[in-house]
Amino acid sequence: MTQTAPRSTATLSTAGVADRLAEAVRPFIGGDLPVRLEAWDGSVAGPQGAPVVVLRSPDALRRLLWHPGELGAAQAYVTGELDVPEQDGWDLESALSHAFAVGAERGLSGVRLSPRALVDAIRTASGLGALGRPPAAPASQARIKGRLHSLARDRSSISHHYDLSNEFYSLILEPQMAYSCGYHATPETSLEDAQRAKLDLVCTKLGLEASMKMLDVGCGWGSLSLHAAEHFGAQVTGVTIAAEQKKFIDARIAERGLEDRVEIRLQDYREVPERDHFDAVGSLEMGEHVGATNYPTYVEVLRRAARPGGRVLVQQMSRQGAGGGKHPGGGPFIESFIAPDMTMRPVGETVDLIEAGGLEVRDVHAMREHYVLTVAGWIERFEANLPRLTELVGEEVVRVWRLYLVGGALAFRDGRMGVDQILSVRPGAPHTLPAVRTW
Repeated sequence: MTQTAPRSTATLSTAGVADRLAEAVRPFIGGDLPVRLEAWDGSVAGPQGAPVVVLRSPDALRRLLWHPGELGAAQAYVTGELDVPEQDGWDLESALSHAFAVGAERGLSGVRLSPRALVDAIRTASGLGALGRPPAAPASQARIKGRLHSLARDRSSISHHYDLSNEFYSLILEPQMAYSCGYHATPETSLEDAQRAKLDLVCTKLGLEASMKMLDVGCGWGSLSLHAAEHFGAQVTGVTIAAEQKKFIDARIAERGLEDRVEIRLQDYREVPERDHFDAVGSLEMGEHVGATNYPTYVEVLRRAARPGGRVLVQQMSRQGAGGGKHPGGGPFIESFIAPDMTMRPVGETVDLIEAGGLEVRDVHAMREHYVLTVAGWIERFEANLPRLTELVGEEVVRVWRLYLVGGALAFRDGRMGVDQILSVRPGAPHTLPAVRTW
């Protein structure tokens, strides 16, 4: 549909910045402002009682002109040029929920702008000093180079996200340092208990028993590797390409006296040499990072590492739309600031790829609602430890992470993203999966 808003009878040249912006954006947002806008000149526009959005600099507008939509808004937010303060009962989560609801109600994804609306917007931006060269990208934005999913580029992408510092993550995650969806018996289940339950669930699905050999692909800070060795007696090999993670796990192995049961390698999954070797293979929220083209290679590594009859469990996030839709990486913000080169897709497509790679899928366990609760636990710890987190990484990275956590919780809550445990067996020998599941 084409929308052309009537021009205000006010003299825009003498109106405050907020009023001028409110008029200019009407065609873009399908009507009046749904937020209370406070501009850098002190002017205010929009309904009272609505979420407050503060524009502190014309650079916020310049970013939106060069990167319309999510990326420009995220850049302005993380730099502090745009803010959504807690006020009148609103916070970032409720403000974003409100914005999504208004966008859906107004059908903004179908709005086509008239040439007149575009000209008026450019004229307003010029009058407010918002035209010109694009501002420099925020320092926290990823700068990843090289061939997509080459070994070097993948190491750089993982380092951008995971090598902030082990202390940083320890202040957000629970003591087991599990950076994946937990398993919450009730909404009141603590984060630590939910992660322990998830690790028990994974080890049970893999059928782990004493002295069985397990491979943990993308082992993170070792939560699964250590749990499988300590509580199920497994002999574990874990692989990661994040140097900070390996350093952390090696220290925990030594503290717990597990040197004879856990080995962690600084190794890309494509470099795992074992074939027909492991009784069980687990990979928790690692498959999203291998990319669409390399996913068959990833499955082949899991398949060939397992012995015939062995079990393979993949816990992986999903995204709606064929191939993950327009933004399989999760959207411009996630792709630019958090996890460059990530690829998600509908769970059915992932199941097809796993089966095409020679594994027999036996169970698919949807856990989307659990992730809402897990992220809520991370947010609680994040806010409680905010002073120390800010000391460690600075205000800009803290703002990146607040937007990341809050936005992720909403994506899982609203069904734009999901997460599933996919349990498979390698054909070629009898498997020991029970006919009746108890999980």
